[in-house]
Amino acid sequence: MTNYLRSHLRQLEAEAIYVMREAVAQFERPVLLFSGGKDSIVLAELARRAFYPGRIPFPFLHVDTGHNFSETLAFRDDLVKRLDVELVVRYVQDSIDQGRVVEEQGPLASRNGLQTVTLLDALAELRIDAAFGGARRDEEKARAKERFFSHRDRFGQWDPKQQRPELWQIYNGRKRLGEHFRVFPLSNWTELDVWFYIRARAIAVPSLYFAHERPIIRRGDMWLAAAPFLELLPGERIEPRRVRFRTIGDITGTGAVESPAATVDEIIAEIATARVTERGNRADDRRAETAMEDRKRQGYF
Repeated sequence: MTNYLRSHLRQLEAEAIYVMREAVAQFERPVLLFSGGKDSIVLAELARRAFYPGRIPFPFLHVDTGHNFSETLAFRDDLVKRLDVELVVRYVQDSIDQGRVVEEQGPLASRNGLQTVTLLDALAELRIDAAFGGARRDEEKARAKERFFSHRDRFGQWDPKQQRPELWQIYNGRKRLGEHFRVFPLSNWTELDVWFYIRARAIAVPSLYFAHERPIIRRGDMWLAAAPFLELLPGERIEPRRVRFRTIGDITGTGAVESPAATVDEIIAEIATARVTERGNRADDRRAETAMEDRKRQGYF
């Protein structure tokens, strides 16, 4: 790693830690939204460093769709145990059972969009006024409209035209009763930055990110992990492939990529030449051109 890049990572790390400390100073009941993916894992490491030698002063919140990778859940449980941090889990299945959401039907059904209601209910139940998220501005065009402190109204909705200016690293966390903020310490990071940081800090990530053989279904131009709740379409079949995942989410919408990359260095080399963004393999983002922005306006992560 070059001296410039090491300096660049140090600046990103210092900025993210500053944002975290500023949020904890301004808000009373923050929480870290934890998905088990690399970005939220890096957030967890930054939180550990930001408040060391004390404990991380806020819980982690995971919205479980019921269709998660088992590797993700196992990694999550091990990480919170090592960090000695409180983990709060809320389930989309509970929202379905309570009639709060209606589950999609058919072979293309996904629970990904249902997470919004479960998340907003959890934030209201826990009286959260700031939720840390791992969004990056290179991730998807709707993400680029965010600020470090991203205001949400009392319905949990986001209006990009109402975001506040952030000059000279001054963050305005003022809010009315019932409103909250999403806080994005990784706003100036890229996917490559995240992986360089993972390498520099020797951060463990789930095995899903590394090339391995698993049963896969070819659906259109995507590879999806085979699962009992994933209904096959006519002509589809399950076959073994050596793949890895660039992003981790609900199994029904998270596409794999064929890859030989089995180490962090190999992943970095692969991403550096990739022409498709990591969310280019997310089926939920393909439902409409503005799918992510529409969900963010409704209160999605």
